[in-house]
Amino acid sequence: MALENTLIQDKLIETFGENVFNFQQERDIFSLETSADKITALILFLKNDADLRFHFLTDLCGIHYPDNESERQFAIVYHLHNWYENKRIKIKVYLNGEKPEIKTISNIFLSSNWMERETYDFYGVNFIGHPQLKRILNMDEMVSFPMRKEFPMEDSGRTDKDDRFFGRTTTNC
Repeated sequence: MALENTLIQDKLIETFGENVFNFQQERDIFSLETSADKITALILFLKNDADLRFHFLTDLCGIHYPDNESERQFAIVYHLHNWYENKRIKIKVYLNGEKPEIKTISNIFLSSNWMERETYDFYGVNFIGHPQLKRILNMDEMVSFPMRKEFPMEDSGRTDKDDRFFGRTTTNC
């Protein structure tokens, strides 16, 4: 029996009700959203349910949406894989822009330890309960988080670039 999206959705709604929503098929990945306070229970359910068996965390990453309202400025995205049925699922959780934080899942998937550290390092998301949340790629002395979209793409005062050479004008060289 193949693991169908309807079975996954029905089981999740039966267990979590309105705390799971925005179900959709995005190419070959079934996706949904939940709230930060439900992520631990949801991940445990997806991993431990006898039918679902999402035993592998493929990826965990952050996204910054600076133009969204304050409560949805950051997102943490979890990609899980059921190897038995070769089924993938994506869970997205939006976080507050002023204080982005969410509980760690490093006690559920050990591999998330480094993924959470990388997300902290680049986005400044606090993973509550993480055993050693510190920078892994950037210098410890950094006070900013380089993947946040808080800075202009390039310095407007630069004089060493000629826009004609970068396709930014209609004038030929």
